[in-house]
Amino acid sequence: MKVHIGRYVLILAVTASVILQQPELVTGQARVPAMFVLGDSLVDPGNNNFIQTLARANFLPYGIDLNFRPTGRFSNGLTFIDLLARLLQIPSPPAFADPTTSGNRILQGVNYASAAAGILDESGFNYGARFSLSQQMVNLETTLSQLRTMMSPQNFTDYLARSLVVLVFGSNDYINNYLMPNLYFSSSRYRPPDFANLLLSQYARQLLTLYGLGLRKIFIPGVAPLGCIPNQRARGISPPDRCVDSVNQILGTFNQGLRSLVDQLNQRLPGAIYVYGNTYSTIGDILNNPAAYGFTVVDRACCGIGRNQGQITCLPMQTPCPNRSQYVFWDAFHPTQTANSILARRAFYGPPSDAYPVNVQQMTLLH
Repeated sequence: MKVHIGRYVLILAVTASVILQQPELVTGQARVPAMFVLGDSLVDPGNNNFIQTLARANFLPYGIDLNFRPTGRFSNGLTFIDLLARLLQIPSPPAFADPTTSGNRILQGVNYASAAAGILDESGFNYGARFSLSQQMVNLETTLSQLRTMMSPQNFTDYLARSLVVLVFGSNDYINNYLMPNLYFSSSRYRPPDFANLLLSQYARQLLTLYGLGLRKIFIPGVAPLGCIPNQRARGISPPDRCVDSVNQILGTFNQGLRSLVDQLNQRLPGAIYVYGNTYSTIGDILNNPAAYGFTVVDRACCGIGRNQGQITCLPMQTPCPNRSQYVFWDAFHPTQTANSILARRAFYGPPSDAYPVNVQQMTLLH
């Protein structure tokens, strides 16, 4: 399946302010000056604390393993981004919406991710306010305008080229759009492959915009097997010990198309290194071989209510499971810190089947 982006590339070939030579692998410690994060609740560090939305996690037991400190992260502890930042030996970037995220605090990156956000602006509206992908791009450009005044033009160009951008999108376009026919018309308007191509065309535009801004290292995880999360298992449309295969099957076009898009961007944009993260395969491996990773519970949430502890997600002051490191899923939608740690390590160190065409560590060594 091909995703055609030729006309966007032609525009960028003319407008990109900096055209670098093809990346060259150098040796040394993985190092980036900054990490900029766009995404949804999987990587939201607390942006939604500052807007009117139902999609918040600023209450216990969220953060129970962060010294009982709920920050707005949708986890018992650290997110994928927090753990990736540790591997990169940089601070986890602060939330854009936090008023204290200004001045020198933005020099090592900013996190724009917002729970319920999607690639499509309308995805997640059932939760109220959220920063969609398009709004997060506007917010990123605001930060870059501030950073431009903080260093010389040449240093700024080099800073952008060496910085890492991570985008985590797609889940809400399915969970809080396509798979909610009572609220959204998308499933009646589009067959699954056509909807995936709609998402990919919108995503491609924004990925090209990042290049036009001068950013060169861009990591894009695909969508996990959403049919296996407690929220979907709790629908009761598959056997108790099975994922919802019909949901997982409709994700193939999106993930395969995203991998293909990465190939096209790398081939056509000089100096770019776009990397696809195979989240689907990594989570699938964990679910198929839980004991190898130390998990004993794969089919229900550590904190939630109802069937699979996934019909209602984790509520304020609810008592979660005590053995959180043995659960893959923290709540109805999100992995535990332990599962996030595996995802981060596979993205950072993994073979091309985990991170394609190179892993994040290799990517940071490309100049």
